[in-house]
Amino acid sequence: MKMPATAIREEIYKSGVISFARFMELALYCPETGYYETKKDIIGPRGDFITSVSAALFGELLAFQFASWLEEWPIAGPGCANGFAGAGCRLAMVEAGAHGGQLAKDILSWLQANRPRLFEQIEYVMVEPSARRREWQQETLTELSSKVRWVSQLSELKNQESISGLIFSNELLDAFPVHRYGWDAAKREWFEWGVALAGESFCWTTIQNPAAGIPRLCPPELERVLPDNYTIETSPAAENWWREAAGILSQGRLLTIDYGFAAEEMFSPARTRGTLRAYQRHHVSDDLLASPGGQDLTAHVNFAALQKAGEVAGLQTEQFCTQPQFLTRILQKAVAEKSFVRLDAKQVRQFQTLTHPEHLGRAFRVLVQSRICTI
Repeated sequence: MKMPATAIREEIYKSGVISFARFMELALYCPETGYYETKKDIIGPRGDFITSVSAALFGELLAFQFASWLEEWPIAGPGCANGFAGAGCRLAMVEAGAHGGQLAKDILSWLQANRPRLFEQIEYVMVEPSARRREWQQETLTELSSKVRWVSQLSELKNQESISGLIFSNELLDAFPVHRYGWDAAKREWFEWGVALAGESFCWTTIQNPAAGIPRLCPPELERVLPDNYTIETSPAAENWWREAAGILSQGRLLTIDYGFAAEEMFSPARTRGTLRAYQRHHVSDDLLASPGGQDLTAHVNFAALQKAGEVAGLQTEQFCTQPQFLTRILQKAVAEKSFVRLDAKQVRQFQTLTHPEHLGRAFRVLVQSRICTI
């Protein structure tokens, strides 16, 4: 069984240098031994980090919002009626990046208890390329297995059907591989950071004439004031995923929740080293090349790029807001409709964790785009 570090060294031996995007891909997703392949319990107090999924209320609020959207839309198709889909209409909730499956369990359990008619009608599809992670999800969803099916890639859905309903992810796109670029102030040009070897250790180097070239990263007037070695990341993989998801959504909404920036926030004088970070045992590190496969690697999402990709694909941007704003609106509506008559003390604490700026409400953003068809 080949460890990520071994696979990375072998590629560097052949080429002399690899992009950080390739390093990140192998470190996180190397078959059988990558970080996400071997770390089942990465979320929670005993893992490497806390996410919104750690609070059951998060999935319950999403379930309420998803149900509200599906029950409001006039869904076109055989057997469907205005205001709510009829018995002959097939709806799907598609989740990508589910890891252990806890969010799916929270959403489906709430729907089963509170929206039984919709629960019976929908199909929950999980996009999961990893056989091992699929096993973890199936174990979590044992009691709900009749409502769930799995596909390995979005492309399988594109080949089979168009989706009416929802495609969503939570903290998925920040883990897509990124290219890392630096600014050479003397030459007034960008270069791509790569990974090479110093003995058996990984080290940073520059890539000479990168195969894909250097993309336009910022306006020329901004480049004039950037300090030397100012660093920024791009994720073509994340943009391609969003574009593909938009392409298979015949009607409904495409949603992601993640930490990241709007266009005007991408460049900051206080953030000269980029947003890439490593996480292990609830400690954050800038040593991105250490222990490949043993630590998480993430970078902030460029929401402006996602928004543009979706709009080019024909979607309309409905919301781009913070997680606290998004969840607060849902809770207010849920309480008004008596779906949550009263929150108990545990749920209040969970909501505070999800929305407080010193906890999970600090950097998380929500992007919702839609394609709504009328009859």
